[in-house]
Amino acid sequence: MECFLGIDVGSVSAKIVALDAGKNLLFETYLRTHGNPIEALQAGFQQLQEQLPDLQILAVGTTGSGRHLAAALVGADTIKNEITAHAVAAREVNPDVRTVIDIGGQDSKIIFLKDGVSRGFNMNSVCAAGTGSFLDHQASRLNVPIEKFGELALRSTSPVRIAGRCGVFAESDLISKQQMGYSKEDLIAGLCLALARNYLANVARGKEIQPVVLFQGGVAANVGLRAAFETLLGIPIIVPPYYRVMGALGAALLAREKWQKTKAPSAFRGVRAIAQFKCAPRSFICNDCANSCEISELYICGEIVGRWGSRCGKWANLRLSSADREDQREKLTLMRLGA
Repeated sequence: MECFLGIDVGSVSAKIVALDAGKNLLFETYLRTHGNPIEALQAGFQQLQEQLPDLQILAVGTTGSGRHLAAALVGADTIKNEITAHAVAAREVNPDVRTVIDIGGQDSKIIFLKDGVSRGFNMNSVCAAGTGSFLDHQASRLNVPIEKFGELALRSTSPVRIAGRCGVFAESDLISKQQMGYSKEDLIAGLCLALARNYLANVARGKEIQPVVLFQGGVAANVGLRAAFETLLGIPIIVPPYYRVMGALGAALLAREKWQKTKAPSAFRGVRAIAQFKCAPRSFICNDCANSCEISELYICGEIVGRWGSRCGKWANLRLSSADREDQREKLTLMRLGA
């Protein structure tokens, strides 16, 4: 069976998606990296091998903060940043989408689209309140399973007012209100509202949120936060079916789009091989200029397969693939779009 792979490596999770030629989802997996994205990816490809052993991979795309590592590991044909990948996936799921709210493990972003084309975006610059890691920490502190966090928020009848302009202040205020004896339901509902306000102030930065609005990323599973956005914005918030893997879905769609234009053979290393590789990441500091860039390298079985991290592209150019060159051009475009 011919298919296209999309891989999204973020700060706390790795996602893999397989699409057939008709853009139907054949496979998806969402794995926590636990600080080791290589092992997470290899586990994901082991799952792919077990569930769909006869796939013929035509093209592979990577995205996310770990896209260069993933590209070097698997042999990617296209590398895209997460803004582009999420926008493409959102457009595929709902062609009328105007706003994408994306909240992941350690970052938050908002993407504005018009006629299916990204017209601008913002990302959280300092505060990480409302991200997956922050919510995991608060759920643990309240002794509530993160899977039940949103459900408890919906049971609240009187949400507590919590200062949410900063993650540190939000936690401090939450502890203070907890010591006053408020119920967990009211505390969690108040926290969800505070985090939604924080997002609208620090990420959306006052820009108009126009429907249709898609809420994606791992935090979209929190029905309490979704309800908080709907309360504050007064418009429906749609959580797409594949909200956890939208970045990987977008990467697969972009790989498919590129393959249809070129029909070039894929550089993919093979599912079985990737699951068994012995990989060793390394890094060094380039002191050739005042930037002092940290250059990352990936070795497979003792051979260097990828190098990235230099601002000037000097080291990457030693092994610069067409996917890397495309990624560099896209960065310049996004710098012009970003607020």
